Amino acid sequence: MIYDMEFETLPREALVAIQLQRLQTTLERVYATVPFYRKKFQEAGVKPSDIQRLDDLKKLPFTTKQDLRDNYPFGMFAVPMDNVVRIHASSGTTGKPTVVGYTARDINTWASLMARALAAGGATRGDIIHNAYGYGLFTGGLGVHYGAEKLGASVIPVSGGNTKRQIVIMKDFGPTILTATPSYTLHLTEVAEELGVDFRDLSFKFGIFGAEPWSEKMRGEIEKKTGMTAVDIYGLSEVMGPGVAIECHEAKKGLHVFEDHFIPEIINPDTGEVMPYGEPGELVFTTITKEAFPIIRYRTRDITSLNPEPCICGRSMLRMNRVSGRTDDMLIIRGVNVFPSQIESVLMEMEEVEPHYQLIVDREGNLDKLTVKVELGEKAFTDEVKGLQSIEQKISKNIKDYLGVSAKVKLVEPKAIARSEGKAVRVIDNRKF
Repeated sequence: MIYDMEFETLPREALVAIQLQRLQTTLERVYATVPFYRKKFQEAGVKPSDIQRLDDLKKLPFTTKQDLRDNYPFGMFAVPMDNVVRIHASSGTTGKPTVVGYTARDINTWASLMARALAAGGATRGDIIHNAYGYGLFTGGLGVHYGAEKLGASVIPVSGGNTKRQIVIMKDFGPTILTATPSYTLHLTEVAEELGVDFRDLSFKFGIFGAEPWSEKMRGEIEKKTGMTAVDIYGLSEVMGPGVAIECHEAKKGLHVFEDHFIPEIINPDTGEVMPYGEPGELVFTTITKEAFPIIRYRTRDITSLNPEPCICGRSMLRMNRVSGRTDDMLIIRGVNVFPSQIESVLMEMEEVEPHYQLIVDREGNLDKLTVKVELGEKAFTDEVKGLQSIEQKISKNIKDYLGVSAKVKLVEPKAIARSEGKAVRVIDNRKF
């Protein structure tokens, strides 16, 4: 594949025209083929023909994860099952899994968008991509895999787990691009160190990391430990999978949204009001090219903002700022909103600890209690209790100063917090509501 940035550099007027035409076609189709949408539109008093400009999108009702669960497994599909060639699903750990389907054309579109994403993240036809995203029902592994092949790069389908073997493969095969979750990447550096391998001596140039919120401070830690340029990628199964948006490696300042396929909005999560550029809120997506599983105004629960300013890379599409957290991950501790990524930013400022942590929330009486469990760094670890207490007090004070919330800090030995081969488990909420 010869990589072509034609659509990514379109003038705004041309892009909006494409979006409107594709949006109108998608709305007509879901109204005709998906009973859920026909009923929702009728209840809202709106017809597809009422959408005459992009700004009319706000007239349409939202779609939520609960809607997908209520129509489990295939009630949201817009094509017959004999046209569906692939099915993915979420883990379903908090209820029924959300199920998504793809036609052959959807798979090709997804591969093309992932090829775009990988190219923006620094990959070329001549690269070897070490793909440590999980394969299977999770969209990460296969999404990257098909995109790498579409780009013409070599892909190692190693998936997650078997970490020691992965380090051997990295040494022997010489991959130049790493795709993984940021938390698993840090685990890879730990295992490499145990095996006497300096990650910075490997052949990696770029790392494309996503599937979980991560802070700018963690980016710095990853780049320091790996010697590669770390780029943020965004996607979610309900919208397509990975490849909805990505940072360019030239700027690393916001993720370019592939607007010729997805229309982003930012809303006030409490009122549903559409927010202007630059204002933070909940990210909402409408797909405008998907066949099997189109989705209209899907509330992602991710908190971010949109930036319309031009980028040095030449791409003209909107950029979304780094996701700061998810509304369903947000903790309310004694009236204060707390995101795991905010705690992470505080911890990453401290040389005494490692970037492996968990937030444990309990309720004592009518009051919430936050405990931050964090690993002490190998070099800083000591049996002197006074020294440990001093570090705990320092972290607690920094959290209080930065977030305005009191937290008990519990230091634990290195590697005491379980490592994840996929998305890291950051929050343990023991409260009973």
